[in-house]
Amino acid sequence: MTEKITAAETEAQTPTKETPTETPTEMPTESPTETTTAAEEKATQATMDKYLTDPVPEGKPKPVEPQDITIGTNKYTCTISISCSTILDNMDFCDENKKSLVPEDGWLLKPVSVTFYEGESVFNILMRTCKQQGIHMEYMNTPIYNSAYIEGIGNLYEFDVGELSGWMYSVNGWFPNYGCSRYQLKDGDNIEWKYTCDLGNDVGGYNVQ
Repeated sequence: MTEKITAAETEAQTPTKETPTETPTEMPTESPTETTTAAEEKATQATMDKYLTDPVPEGKPKPVEPQDITIGTNKYTCTISISCSTILDNMDFCDENKKSLVPEDGWLLKPVSVTFYEGESVFNILMRTCKQQGIHMEYMNTPIYNSAYIEGIGNLYEFDVGELSGWMYSVNGWFPNYGCSRYQLKDGDNIEWKYTCDLGNDVGGYNVQ
């Protein structure tokens, strides 16, 4: 989740092949490199769950499927914040129509304590808090990942600051490798939504354990 969270692809030129002067007597065999790569891909896919989630690091919360949750009546508190401060260092790449939407201090929402109910997810809190605070938020459901994907907050969307930009979330300093609808909150959790301009590298969104 960038959350959410979108990548660029590069084009490769295909070299011109020369026509062989003789007809080969047998078909070429598959190279060891191709065989190894295919085996590695199969091994990687085997470790994913049915929603294409890689194994969660030891000691970190595992995803909880929204359809398996019953929202309780017990109330707890957590902290949530929304920052787009990385854009301030990348204004040259920001869409001209969006520059005026970036706060001078980078905060769309400074850390605030909110109430949530037993069983609620990071997505539930983001949606409710944005509504209460009058902050624009847009998302789409992604069945393949069984989670909502956050497209834009405060009218700042993915790709508004380049091909590698978009929204990500962390809880207690860790960036989960699954969507925000699947992260079930615990009392005292600290949720941070951050806009990245570099596919997470500028907000600590990779290899954070």
